[in-house]
Amino acid sequence: MTLHIHDTATRSLREFKPLISGVASIYVCGATVQSEPHIGHMRSAIAFDILRRWLTYSEYRVTLIRNVTDIDDKILAKSGEAGEAWWAWAYLNERRFDEAYRQLGVLPPTYEPRATGHIPEMIDLMTRLIAAGHAYATDEGNVYFDVSSWSNYGALSGQRVDEMQTAEMSTVGKRDPRDFALWKRARPDEPSWGTPWGPGRPGWHLECSAMAAKYCGSEFDIHGGGLDLVFPHHENEIAQSQAAGDPFASYWMHNNWVTTAGEKMSKSLGNSLLVSELLKNTRPIELRYYMGSAHYRSMLEFSSKALEEAAAGFRRVESFVRRASAMTGGVNPAHYSVPKSYTRAMDDDLGVPAALAVLHDHVTQGNDALTRGEDAKELLGQVRAMSAVLGVDPLDPTWSSEDNPRAEGALDSVVNYLLDKREAARSERDFDTADAIRAELASSGLAIEDGANGSTWSFDESGG
Repeated sequence: MTLHIHDTATRSLREFKPLISGVASIYVCGATVQSEPHIGHMRSAIAFDILRRWLTYSEYRVTLIRNVTDIDDKILAKSGEAGEAWWAWAYLNERRFDEAYRQLGVLPPTYEPRATGHIPEMIDLMTRLIAAGHAYATDEGNVYFDVSSWSNYGALSGQRVDEMQTAEMSTVGKRDPRDFALWKRARPDEPSWGTPWGPGRPGWHLECSAMAAKYCGSEFDIHGGGLDLVFPHHENEIAQSQAAGDPFASYWMHNNWVTTAGEKMSKSLGNSLLVSELLKNTRPIELRYYMGSAHYRSMLEFSSKALEEAAAGFRRVESFVRRASAMTGGVNPAHYSVPKSYTRAMDDDLGVPAALAVLHDHVTQGNDALTRGEDAKELLGQVRAMSAVLGVDPLDPTWSSEDNPRAEGALDSVVNYLLDKREAARSERDFDTADAIRAELASSGLAIEDGANGSTWSFDESGG
């Protein structure tokens, strides 16, 4: 069995064949840090985090790049409204995104480049495009990509250039309203960088092409992002990169929107759901479970009822894992494989809904085994391995820092139950069992200290 993914460019399910055997290179369009993150942003982050985790489980060595757009018209407008310097506003929101990623268990990218740190690479790309006749500079200091010069323009989004609707051309020096900006001339009181064509700042599309090539190479495996980026952003990326001679991405993956009342989330609708607000009433692991439970290419209709139903489903998994761990002494999920039916689901374009059905079936089997007094260790190991791929293993140290009294109380109860079992084993001079319990707790990131009044536990801050 091998992974097949839906490629937006070919509109087909394709077997994943990386450029280098056993290696997977991924570039994902990250945040434009104009404001706080909402769940629409996090859906994309979680979708590609699951892709990364599944590739890693499948023994690929994964490089994942997620950029930060820290200079943009929207950033300049929002920072002006807030009375903040543009760079300070961008950094504040970048930190907010970092915290949201951390809270929802999204693994840090291999590299996370900022647009403003890669102006030389952008200048080089524009120079190559102008030399090849695919871009032009105006007397005013703007640089545009010449859409008419690239015959494949529109292929990703399925559009024909001659049928594209265009706005009235208002920019002096622009040859065609379809042409898009690579570089924007400096305006008064705006940040700018020097180029051979005058001071200015980069266009959004140029930024990603330059950073993708720097960190993934001129040709790489997967380019990802939200469905709303197919046009014009990703269409323009392909055009400018390939016109400059870079083969660029082999596969294109796009996650669908989060909607509320059937409308795509946006600030203009006034229905954006900020991560910081949702986490006031929802455990991070439960929000993550909900956001990742639908197929990444399907629309996710957000509602409080749906969130609570998903949270209840996750708590059934969590209850089994904690109960079985307490009764068996626990397992290391890295030592267990996921079931073949789970593998088939995930290899079918990351079929998370089908994979979750397998996970919950194993939870049911595990609970039945515990009720009958049978050994459920194998089922526990499989459930934790499946949960880990989705980033929701209840006992993963990622979630041990959740600021949630209910979770902390449950953890304390389970650990104390195991410490009582360990103490009973020591009293019966069954030191093998006692040592095994201590070792399992240590492998979960917990430190045990024995004293005259019994044993106590704490989080192991040494990282060992």
